[in-house]
Amino acid sequence: MLPEVMRAGRADLYSIFRTRAQDCADRVAVEDGSKNWTYGELRDRVDRLASVFLARGVAPGDRIAILSRNRSEYLEVELAAAGIGAIVACLNWRLASDELRHCNDLVEPKLAVVEQGFMAAYRDISDTPCLEIGAELEAAIAKAEADPRTGTLVDDPEAGLTILYTSGTTGLPKGALISHRAHIARSMAFAAQLALDPGDGFIAWAPMFHMASTDHTLATIVRGGTVIMVDGLQPSIINEALSRHKIGWFVMMPGAFDAFIAERRANPLPLKGIKVCGAMADLVPPHQIAELTELLDAPYLNSFGATETGLPPGTAGLIAPGVVPKTLSKRVSAFCEVRLVDPDDRVVPDGAPGEMAVRGPTLFSGYWNADDTNAKDFRNGFFHMGDLFRRNPDGTIDFVDRAKYLIKTGGENVYPAEIERVLLAHPSVVDAAVVRAFDVKWGESPVAFVACVEGGPDADELMGLCREMLAGYKRPREFRFIAFEDFPRSTSGKVQRHLLEAQLAD
Repeated sequence: MLPEVMRAGRADLYSIFRTRAQDCADRVAVEDGSKNWTYGELRDRVDRLASVFLARGVAPGDRIAILSRNRSEYLEVELAAAGIGAIVACLNWRLASDELRHCNDLVEPKLAVVEQGFMAAYRDISDTPCLEIGAELEAAIAKAEADPRTGTLVDDPEAGLTILYTSGTTGLPKGALISHRAHIARSMAFAAQLALDPGDGFIAWAPMFHMASTDHTLATIVRGGTVIMVDGLQPSIINEALSRHKIGWFVMMPGAFDAFIAERRANPLPLKGIKVCGAMADLVPPHQIAELTELLDAPYLNSFGATETGLPPGTAGLIAPGVVPKTLSKRVSAFCEVRLVDPDDRVVPDGAPGEMAVRGPTLFSGYWNADDTNAKDFRNGFFHMGDLFRRNPDGTIDFVDRAKYLIKTGGENVYPAEIERVLLAHPSVVDAAVVRAFDVKWGESPVAFVACVEGGPDADELMGLCREMLAGYKRPREFRFIAFEDFPRSTSGKVQRHLLEAQLAD
């Protein structure tokens, strides 16, 4: 038994939400189409749902799988689980059947909460007892009464709250376990790093199985803001929501820019105000960053984070509205410690690429049921991210590439992101991805897949640009022009290079 002085510091996310619901009872907590719940109404539904879970035998530490598009019930499941110490496994409804089965079986859920449209797909891969979102869920909530155990079953902030699945470049997804401590710390990091006000809202259009939406939805609720649930990228609905709500962080991911910018230009509705927009600047053409920020009159978040780390470790810098960035150097976030290390965990000198290793309170608690991976990635007190950076003399850091994705050409290391940045700087290039291809002479060589606007550059023009900016061994041996929508992407909008490699092999 811990001394009372120590137990007093062991807060859990549900208890913080309960306090916020008392303080903001009449404020709108979540907007979902024509359906709005105030904080008081949301807490009532959450407490009843927690009682439903308890009645179905869910105990602290048990997993509740959820397979659903973005909707208010998703948030209710996460908050109800927080109140009883259960863990929500956020399944990706875009996965193929075998991948979905892997993610579900990995965590062995006690109960699944499933949207009606996905029930058949879930039944095909699991016999876990289900609660269907819709009439069945509403009837269960209506009949239930709050259970006094809710809010008393979590006495350790290290208890797990969510499992979000990482989209690696190869292999099956891993389940990243995120604790109450990490979610609370992420909420605080958002507020402090982005200078958010308590009432700033959030548009959750990216899938809730993605860290951007689940992290910031929970962060917004514990602050007292309004979450606007949107089922995917619907530019007109998002644009209209921006005209009615003050937004703290407006997420805009690679792959979504063209559609939203077109909507915004066609319908320039007055804005209530946006603190900061965007994410993952390294993956976005610089001219699109300038376009978006000009249209929204908001700076761009020059971010680098991950499912495993939350908003940190490299998200302390902003790109001013309307500016085409000449550099994407990042500043290390507050509330974390970062080292750039070589394969032997020695800190590399400035200017040399090193793997980013990070520690801090926003960090996840390891991959579910993956002891060997955890032992390798968590060594010497740091989490090793697998991403290479260079540190500049002024303390900023530059993204190089994934440590595990190198092109070895004639004994030289080539990082695809270096080539992609050159191609994306062309004003008519809307996306680019560089992959490795077998080369009889050099072993491997880079090949660039490029999407351009109509009338954009040809291969000769792009090669000329590469000659100006890149050493000879880094220049693509070939350019393949494809449609923007034909780039295979992960849920975070990142191009999946291994699938492009497979196209080359075919």
